[in-house]
Amino acid sequence: MIAAGLFDLVQPLLRTINAETGHNAALNALRYLHALRLLGTARSGDAPIECFGLRFPNQLGLAAGCDKNGDYLNALGALGFGFVEIGTVTPRPQPGNTRPRLFRIPAELAVINRMGFNNKGVDHLVRNLRSRTYAGICGVNIGRNADTPNAHAQDDYLECFRKVFPYADYVTLNVSSPNTPGLRDLQTREGIERIAGPLLDERRTLISRHGRNVPVLIKLAPDLPRRDLQDIVEAATSLGVDGIVATNTTTDLTAVAHATPPGASGGLSGGPLFERSINAVKELAGMSQRGLPIIGVGGITTGQRAVSMLQAGATLIQIYSGFVFHGPDLVAEILDGIRIARRNGTAGNQG
Repeated sequence: MIAAGLFDLVQPLLRTINAETGHNAALNALRYLHALRLLGTARSGDAPIECFGLRFPNQLGLAAGCDKNGDYLNALGALGFGFVEIGTVTPRPQPGNTRPRLFRIPAELAVINRMGFNNKGVDHLVRNLRSRTYAGICGVNIGRNADTPNAHAQDDYLECFRKVFPYADYVTLNVSSPNTPGLRDLQTREGIERIAGPLLDERRTLISRHGRNVPVLIKLAPDLPRRDLQDIVEAATSLGVDGIVATNTTTDLTAVAHATPPGASGGLSGGPLFERSINAVKELAGMSQRGLPIIGVGGITTGQRAVSMLQAGATLIQIYSGFVFHGPDLVAEILDGIRIARRNGTAGNQG
């Protein structure tokens, strides 16, 4: 595939420049190739799955954060993902935190970021959704603006939800980014009820108005104690939340302390996150008796790790940092691994 060959060619160059600049350059190159019809469409696997009332072409998705505004949705979708989650998007555009704010640690297949929900605002994202050609599932990850206090956070989530509802296949409530001050304080029973309660009430009206349902998921941090996870699962189940995304980044940088670039701070993703994420998935699956579908994400850098995440209780999985380091080859490796595991009956949760 052209995208994989190009990635192998330019990856050494991208590692020599600022991480955020390199990320944007890679996405722009991908969009250019797609516009020239040089990407083609990678096979999407042969194992569709039903989840959240949706039919996913395969179990592998691209996590939120890679394409915050939906500017590259069609090109990314051509790489073989069964679903792509765009965002995090906020009601109003915002620049995010000061640069540099994205740091690679190649030796650990790790990334540290303190982006801060930099995005062009929900109206820009909606325009991209209206014109999408990607036929897979598209989720939208929504959050609050940095200057919106938690006491009014539900208003920001509601505004985004109303605007993306006619176009998104599912929506994820991001209450777990460590890079928006105070946001993680919403990861309590009361916080989930305050954010998700009004939104799910509004969904009933929107379903009637638009003639379609949009599943609602909640994305959680990997650093929550068991008691807090239990409270959130109980609140989510009671409210009618459709699923959990586990997990976001960790603020514990101990695993990469020996290799952390100067000035790096924020959330850690990539290889070192895997153990925390898979443990969270196991905990959540057990707490809900596997009744609350889980998207497992965090540290999936190989096909074997992808299968292990499914075996731990995830119904779907997402990658991001692994994709940064391995490119489209990782997509093919994971889909092949899942296909073999399903054939052997060792793929864990299959919907």
